[in-house]
Amino acid sequence: MNQRIRNILEDLEAVRENLLALSDDIWLSIDHNDSEALDRGYQFKKTYNDKAASFDVLASDISEIVQQFTEVRLESSEESGIEDEVANQRIIQELKRDEPHCIDEDFTFIRPYGFILDGKGTIGITNWRLLYISFCRQLAKRDSERFQSLPENSDHISNRGHRAFNRNPDELRTSSEITDGIHAEVNLSANMIRNEIRRLLKSFQIPETRFQVYLREDRDANRSR
Repeated sequence: MNQRIRNILEDLEAVRENLLALSDDIWLSIDHNDSEALDRGYQFKKTYNDKAASFDVLASDISEIVQQFTEVRLESSEESGIEDEVANQRIIQELKRDEPHCIDEDFTFIRPYGFILDGKGTIGITNWRLLYISFCRQLAKRDSERFQSLPENSDHISNRGHRAFNRNPDELRTSSEITDGIHAEVNLSANMIRNEIRRLLKSFQIPETRFQVYLREDRDANRSR
């Protein structure tokens, strides 16, 4: 039964991510030089985003109560080599059986399996939200002082004043506490997470070439051979 529960939890997260990805796709498909099309697109996106946000809250609530009651946790499959070099080498070898992907690619409707950050591997990732949280926590361990400054860092504040990191979770749409009272906005599509990871790499002075993503579709294809 545990595997069935895990599959349902992963499906909930996949639908949430796909709804965000679809919103991005539709917005990009609109001719922004056509005023009428742009007006229709704006109205659609406003209504769609409101509905998707409501679904996100409901899906998150369902996921949380199921995980609490059944003790089946999505993050329990995650394994990192950040503190164990023997485990890290094993994880790296497993990841390198598949194709590495750069952080500048389009990840729409694709799911991750693991990543390597500056030589440290992580596997067992089930969705982009968990990848982003794991990535942020590794940065916080790497440089706690710099991470604590992110809420005030203008590179992580949008033109409309939306903060990617905040000390007050109530000011975020969907938050996850990363460390020591610093919360991250996690109601993000795969490509929005991609963009924020790129900004974070820059903030922490880590070359983009030191970060690779590994995808489930590559892993599943290799297993079926």
